Amino acid sequence: MAIKSGIKSLETLSCGAGWRNYYFVKVTTADGIVGWSEFDEGFGSPGVGAVIRELAARVVGQSVMQHERIREELHCLTRPGSGGVVGQALGAIENALLDAKAKTLGVPCYELLGGRIHDRLRVYWSHCVTWRAGRVPHYQPAISDADGVRALAREVREKGFTALKTNIWRYEDGKIVGWAPGFGKPFAPELNVDRKVLKGLREHLEIMREAAGPDVDILLDLNFNAKTEGYLKILREIADLDIFWVEIDTLNPQALAYIRSRSPHPISSCETLIGVQQFLPFLREQAVDVAIVDTPWNGVWQSMKIAAAAEAHEVNVACHNFYGHLCTMMNAHFCAAVPNLRIMEVDIDRIAWDHELFTHVPVYEDGHLVIPDRPGWGTEPIEEALRAHPPIAAHGLVGGHRSQT
Repeated sequence: MAIKSGIKSLETLSCGAGWRNYYFVKVTTADGIVGWSEFDEGFGSPGVGAVIRELAARVVGQSVMQHERIREELHCLTRPGSGGVVGQALGAIENALLDAKAKTLGVPCYELLGGRIHDRLRVYWSHCVTWRAGRVPHYQPAISDADGVRALAREVREKGFTALKTNIWRYEDGKIVGWAPGFGKPFAPELNVDRKVLKGLREHLEIMREAAGPDVDILLDLNFNAKTEGYLKILREIADLDIFWVEIDTLNPQALAYIRSRSPHPISSCETLIGVQQFLPFLREQAVDVAIVDTPWNGVWQSMKIAAAAEAHEVNVACHNFYGHLCTMMNAHFCAAVPNLRIMEVDIDRIAWDHELFTHVPVYEDGHLVIPDRPGWGTEPIEEALRAHPPIAAHGLVGGHRSQT
């Protein structure tokens, strides 16, 4: 008997999530199967939803069983503008199709990816300090000084997590101060790194190490907040500290390879890249120890190809994951299926109503995420709950307060 898998509709939904919005694709088949994915418009990507809605008519009527064919057709239609928000739209559509296909077959999505290799995934507590200090009052308890930082680092250890990731923070007159010029906070497009930033970052890392203890790995994310000179200054400043990896965003693989060749710490990068072609120069230049893949942007099926390319270059992968719970589950299926996994990113700090928006939330045991065996991604947005939290107009990076010079 033929499986009824024709796509009846494809639509987008969104809801407010404190300082940002969550965005979703909903695919419905003729026999009532619903596939979901989560995407983002707040991390420098306004307009992804508009692209998805523009492409929806080309998806309706096709079979969810042919997600690769659909993705390739959409790529052909958008090839002159590929990458960026267009690439992210294709990834969001692909992820919803994978969910619908897996549910049609009655299997978890990882079975479509070759099967589960890992039953549990070691995770790191991401945006540690950054959310509680930089997104007040959305994450509680809020942090304003070094004592709050110490308390959070102890909390990570006491809750059984074995790794955390923080960003560039320093202290002035007892108050914690962030440094993120790569995202316009402050507006300093020259991206110079001065002595105050260097000394303050070292102090921040030393505070976290003392409070977290010697057995918690510390990861540092420098984002787009420097140029080659500045990254090298930071690496020299923290050369003697115990750092799991230093994460650096740059679009220049040769520059990153140069930085890695002079770094005492492993280097991770690539979370803003889309497609195997964009990853290949970084792999060929041996620019990274860990290639970070954003599976909501790329699509999980395409992300498996990126992981395979990294494996061929003797490089492990991790996922970029700072969205809602559905994205965490999507990333978990990817991480469960790839042999060359390093570690998984998760945000443990959540807004107050996150758990109300989804049928299931991630389960953590001893610093590991437990892989579910429910069909599809293993969780779905609850539409009634989404409607109870309408999307906000000023959201994400674009909607934040304008930086002052």
